Amino acid sequence: MGSRIAVTRSSMPSFDEYTDEIRDLWESHWLTNAGAKHEKLRELLKEYLGVENIALFTNGHMAIELTLQALGLTEGEVITSPFTFVSTTHAIVRSGLTPVFCDIDPDDFTMNTSKIESLITDKTVAILPIHVYGNICRIEEIQDIANRHGLKVIYDAAHTFGETYKGRGIGSYGDVSCFSFHATKVYNTIEGGAACFKDPSLDKKLAQVRDFGIVDEEIISYVGPNAKMHEFSAAMGICNLRHVDDEIAKRGKVSERYRERLENVPGSRLSPVQKDVKPNHAYFPVVFDEALFGATRDEVFEALGKNGIGARKYFYPIITELDCYKGIYDPSETPEAQRISRRILTLPMYADLSLTDVDRICDIISGCRA
Repeated sequence: MGSRIAVTRSSMPSFDEYTDEIRDLWESHWLTNAGAKHEKLRELLKEYLGVENIALFTNGHMAIELTLQALGLTEGEVITSPFTFVSTTHAIVRSGLTPVFCDIDPDDFTMNTSKIESLITDKTVAILPIHVYGNICRIEEIQDIANRHGLKVIYDAAHTFGETYKGRGIGSYGDVSCFSFHATKVYNTIEGGAACFKDPSLDKKLAQVRDFGIVDEEIISYVGPNAKMHEFSAAMGICNLRHVDDEIAKRGKVSERYRERLENVPGSRLSPVQKDVKPNHAYFPVVFDEALFGATRDEVFEALGKNGIGARKYFYPIITELDCYKGIYDPSETPEAQRISRRILTLPMYADLSLTDVDRICDIISGCRA
């Protein structure tokens, strides 16, 4: 057995680069509350992502949850996908809204736009689609539906940092697009997140809702949490932004080797290469068809684990099968999401993963075939 390979590994600048970036904090003693690092990162991200406005948060979850609240969406239904990390649904529920689950397209795992309109009722207030593994939703179709029905569109863009669609930054689509800067993502601020938005009036609302609802020292107009990004996270973000394009390029080489080794293996289906999308190679998912491959997803997962290789059943189970939502929703109403969740495995993916290790992973997977 070779050395252990984790499913992901956080990108970090050199120790010296980070300490140089935070050095002046010992002079200013300004550690939070939209300090110089926070404001610098905000401007850098606006330029990099190609967005008009951006608000930073302590994590991506709070970016979604507080966006819903800043938009005034406090009751009604939100159409979303059950094929996502639990944070997406929690943000809807914790905002007092009701999630309505739309099935996914089995090819790219994003929301099946042909099923959205049948779910719209007089209670529907928004659509919250998820870009999955870096695969982009059918943006034009979703926006057309939203326009015809007068609905807001909030994208969970946690998997798509740095991506463009038709030459535009992915964060510029919808009313709001929310990113996660968690340590496991392509780009990280240790923990963090952001909401990118078109309407400039949202800037003040988001600033208030993420800071206890404080308007000024004497006026608190909203019951809000503390969801501000602090200066040390912002400093990490400034450093990592300098290197993110190189990191994505390295991930691209890892993805290319996986495709060379697995694309033509019967029973292993890879994520599509989407037209008009500049990818970020955030994840490398594989769907295993037992009848054609000769082994189940779980058997592949176990074989990799026995050889010290971390893989992830991501997303499994789907949201409607989780204990906290069991009995409230019917998983069989989204059969494609349920089917894919039981067959999909995300393989190790990070910039410093060697091609030798990729080959070792692929050899173990191939060895599972009957």
